[in-house]
Amino acid sequence: MKYCKTCILPDTRPGIFLDEEGICSGCHGYLDKTTMIDWRDRALKFEQLISWAKNKSTTYDCIIPVSGGKDSWYQVIKAKEANLKVLCVTWKTPGRTDIGQKNLDALVAKLNVDHIDFTIDPEVEKKFMIASFERKGATGIPMHMAIFSIPMRLANQFKIPLVIWGENPQLEYGGNKKERLANNLNLQWISQHGVTNCTSLNDWIGQQGLTSSELEAYRLPTKEQLNLFNPRSIFLGSFFEWNSWDNAELAKQHGFESNPIHLKTGLWHFADVDCHFISIHHFLKWFKFGITRSFDNLSLEIRQGFINRDTAKKKLTELGLQQPHEDIEKFCEFTGKTQKWFWDVAESHRNKEIWKLVDGIWKIPDFLIEDWEW
Repeated sequence: MKYCKTCILPDTRPGIFLDEEGICSGCHGYLDKTTMIDWRDRALKFEQLISWAKNKSTTYDCIIPVSGGKDSWYQVIKAKEANLKVLCVTWKTPGRTDIGQKNLDALVAKLNVDHIDFTIDPEVEKKFMIASFERKGATGIPMHMAIFSIPMRLANQFKIPLVIWGENPQLEYGGNKKERLANNLNLQWISQHGVTNCTSLNDWIGQQGLTSSELEAYRLPTKEQLNLFNPRSIFLGSFFEWNSWDNAELAKQHGFESNPIHLKTGLWHFADVDCHFISIHHFLKWFKFGITRSFDNLSLEIRQGFINRDTAKKKLTELGLQQPHEDIEKFCEFTGKTQKWFWDVAESHRNKEIWKLVDGIWKIPDFLIEDWEW
């Protein structure tokens, strides 16, 4: 593993590339935001897009996928400021937290939007999660397939011209230059970056006995189907400079709630709090990529100038692995599996290219933190 010389992200993180000077694509993305993107021009382009959507719409002007988290509050607030008629759509996680439900209810009531809370058959969700965890070491594949497919299909079927997503992950966390400067979330983007581990829905038919009809809610519209109406699907973070702290503050002013007791994973108590299973999605990166959620959070803080690299390393040492024991227990209850099963499956996906067995203990040679407690 090689680490960025500016932040603390390693080259094992998907989408991260180090240049000849050892600077990662995520840090280059931050530089793009400050030097290569004309945000005033992007804001004007957003206004043009809004005008186009209003002219094309016959019912709702846009769909906004929401979880109730700080970013979805920000997306809705920006859309309402643009006087858009908004339909909010949520994939209802089977692990929704109490604060997640409270914030989602408040978003609908206080921002005055129509809302669909889309629940998938829990038995299908359970089978799909078991299959994706066992086969790919990724519990989040069903979540991401649903998150992308449901809004896209509804936009096409209800003839809603615009889908407004949040941040552009390739700009915020790392991607090549073309991806960082793009603003469209299309079928190609979902295939490459939709956290589906390069699988399509057809790859899961037959797994755990799942049928094509049972998986229908996860099915993306085809290119031919989209071409019949041709809705636009964009990152809001490609038109307005994305800032997690500002988003959280704006959301809080309108009714969003969070405090340290809601911390699920990583460093920030205002993020990743809506679902008990999101902590597991991030935790499994430890086995596959040798990182935790805090690597991402701290790297963003370095880029923002809040902390330096040495301070980030000290904070990472203090936080440690952050094993989500309570959420693992909830996940096992939902799937009807034992915790031994969970740890056996997680272990089976350990990346032996970066992990080495030393005196009976798995360690990462030349790890970022020299005195890490393995």
